Amino acid sequence: MADIVLAIGSSHGPMLSTPPEGWDLRVPDDKRNRHPYRGRSWSFEELVAERAGERLDEQVTLERWRQRHAACRSAISRLAAIFDETRPDIAILFGDDQMECFRHGVVPALGIFYGERFTNREYEEERIARLPPGIAPSLPGHIPPGGAIYPGSPELALHLIRHAQADGFDLCAMKCLPGDETPHAFGFLCRQIMSDRVIPSVPVFINTFYPPNQPTATRCAELGRSLLAAIRSWPQQVRVALLASGGLTHFVIDEAVDQQVLDAIRTRRVEGITRLPESTFQSGTSEIKNWIPVVAAMAELGLPPHVIDYIPCYRSLAGTGNAMGFVYWRAEGATAA
Repeated sequence: MADIVLAIGSSHGPMLSTPPEGWDLRVPDDKRNRHPYRGRSWSFEELVAERAGERLDEQVTLERWRQRHAACRSAISRLAAIFDETRPDIAILFGDDQMECFRHGVVPALGIFYGERFTNREYEEERIARLPPGIAPSLPGHIPPGGAIYPGSPELALHLIRHAQADGFDLCAMKCLPGDETPHAFGFLCRQIMSDRVIPSVPVFINTFYPPNQPTATRCAELGRSLLAAIRSWPQQVRVALLASGGLTHFVIDEAVDQQVLDAIRTRRVEGITRLPESTFQSGTSEIKNWIPVVAAMAELGLPPHVIDYIPCYRSLAGTGNAMGFVYWRAEGATAA
């Protein structure tokens, strides 16, 4: 029987891979866009007025950015060290796509990759020039120089697909990734948690961003429990890690929502997340759904959670930015010899 020996939840936002001196590069985009926050859509100026009493001017200084960037990098280094110490055989990666693979109007709600390998490809200069402000400096955080080819785990992936189908999930089964490209949610895990020493991996896609077929938070929890049962029924004696990438609240930070998510993790009660209204899971905050299958699986498996850090990284007086979270679960005695 396969054993889950480790699980990790990590934010992957561009600010993690951007020097703090460049954290305000995204603000012009923030000013152009409207933002979902607490059940309605806001302009940048409306958010500045709404949050005027929160003393966000103290959050958007270069000194504070440097402190929080250093704390984030320390937390990522800790997760990478834990992964290296544990040395699992196979990883199941939970992430979303932001029109990196599915750029042509076809976006499955849920999908599992079952190919032999997948490619993390460098962007061409023309594509880099089209990126929103502040994204280009973060590319090395999820794409290594020259790109990379990562090993899949087709036997386990097919087992997961068949088990999930039997549980009533209608999945997109992918033997290759559209465009032969790895989304940044997965590239981040390969680069920064597995430190470019990527073990055989099964990417699991969750369409968190794009209506009309975003799976609900409850459905994401059900997926986690289904995949847990599938892993435990796989006859091969392998050590499996679950790695989730994304979140926490952004592009507008809401610390109350983040604390509800972290409290649900600490108390092993995933319903603390799934009872949040679906209107919460929009824009970047939707990526919390990438964590939900892992949180649900770990609650059922009973592994103790460890919250390494929570760091709200504000970049403007409107409260825009990215709240960063870093969590792991590890089986007792799972450290590799």
